[in-house]
Amino acid sequence: MEYTVYCDETCHLEHDNIKPMALGAVWCPKDAKDEIFKRLREIKVEHGLKPTCELKWNAVSSAKLAYYIDVINYFFDNKDLHFRTVIVPDKSVLNLSEAKMSHDSLYYKLYFDLLKTIIEPKSSYYIYLDIKDTNSQDKVENLLAHLNQSHYDFDRNMVKRIQQVRSHEIELVGLADFLVGAISYVHRGLQSSTAKLAIIEKIRERSGYNLLQNTLYKEDKMNIFIKK
Repeated sequence: MEYTVYCDETCHLEHDNIKPMALGAVWCPKDAKDEIFKRLREIKVEHGLKPTCELKWNAVSSAKLAYYIDVINYFFDNKDLHFRTVIVPDKSVLNLSEAKMSHDSLYYKLYFDLLKTIIEPKSSYYIYLDIKDTNSQDKVENLLAHLNQSHYDFDRNMVKRIQQVRSHEIELVGLADFLVGAISYVHRGLQSSTAKLAIIEKIRERSGYNLLQNTLYKEDKMNIFIKK
């Protein structure tokens, strides 16, 4: 099998005065992605949105709550879609070995932790990260090298590529943003948006998880790992 993996993160800046940091990945079989992209655009149009409108957690509003609930239901109803998130409850307090890293190095170490569980032998992966800055391509190549080495994938038969993309161009980067934003909202203890709380309740209902604890290691629909 070949898979495409789409990643995003929230509250990852070093001095943003927000304790939790979360990274997330949505993945699907490569041969299913075009149909998934098409259906996500159709859901937008059904709710009076332009098909090019970007799906983002920060844009959630009560006016379009039905649209967001439909997106959640589509995610859970589609057997080809999967999500994993790694959450750091307090990014200023990590173990000593990680505390010695630069924030950028820690950022990519956490991406390694996010992705290593997804990768399976005998499958191939094409990984897409929301572009961070113009100088991050070297670190992306380093991440690719670490993933290859950790899986003894020296010929790059498993992890074929890691590429930076702009989130507004890729439907499933938007879905990753949306889901990781929801999980982060829970871990920040926020209560200010009734629409966001309704979406979170739908995720809890459909997943069967409270979103505050680790799931089983190989849970492949809504996989949550809290790194302390």
